[in-house]
Amino acid sequence: MKSEIKITADGSSTLFIPDLNEYYHSMYGAVQESEYVFLQMGLESFKHKNITLFEFGFGTGLNALLTFLKSDEYSYIEYHTMELYPLKWQVIEKLDFPEFLKLTKVQTALFKMIHRSPWEELVPFSKNFSLKKNRADIRYQPFDCSYDLVYFDAFAPSVQPELWGINIFRKLFNAMNKDACLVTYCAKGEVRRNMQHAGFTVERLPGPEGKREILRAKKLKD
Repeated sequence: MKSEIKITADGSSTLFIPDLNEYYHSMYGAVQESEYVFLQMGLESFKHKNITLFEFGFGTGLNALLTFLKSDEYSYIEYHTMELYPLKWQVIEKLDFPEFLKLTKVQTALFKMIHRSPWEELVPFSKNFSLKKNRADIRYQPFDCSYDLVYFDAFAPSVQPELWGINIFRKLFNAMNKDACLVTYCAKGEVRRNMQHAGFTVERLPGPEGKREILRAKKLKD
């Protein structure tokens, strides 16, 4: 699909897909949204330091990059992600994430490796962080791991309603450990109810700039 680079309110960039009329990140701030929703409200809510993590919607790789940059604060993060339509590096390298985040040359090279590493393999990037990318459809792909944390970062329900239904959340619920949690930028009432019907206990949290609320869902029982 054709994409266009757009500058968001915090100065970082994102991709706009004209055919879907959809952005990969919030126009109020791409990096700001990812840091708040997925790291602050997700990763940093864990007391233990050994985490298995699943991201649905790899996209630009921003969430994976930000998590890697925090990984030296953890014993080990095993990061799995699923993306049916991966972006080409030639598109990603036009985004300004390395410059915006003031990455070193080594960190910038690692960001490139995150995108160019082989699919369907668990690849170590440091003693604290490994990444496995799966090119697959979440509706049909079985999970081969159980997770402590889920970043749910699919396109909005208005664009991909089939990915926000009860069946998807039930599948994720069954693939998560007890006391695991799922975080997402979307706070629609229907999405929250679908999570609850799947077995999650769901809380509304204050959202980042430009967004009133987000959702965090916890698996409190098997």
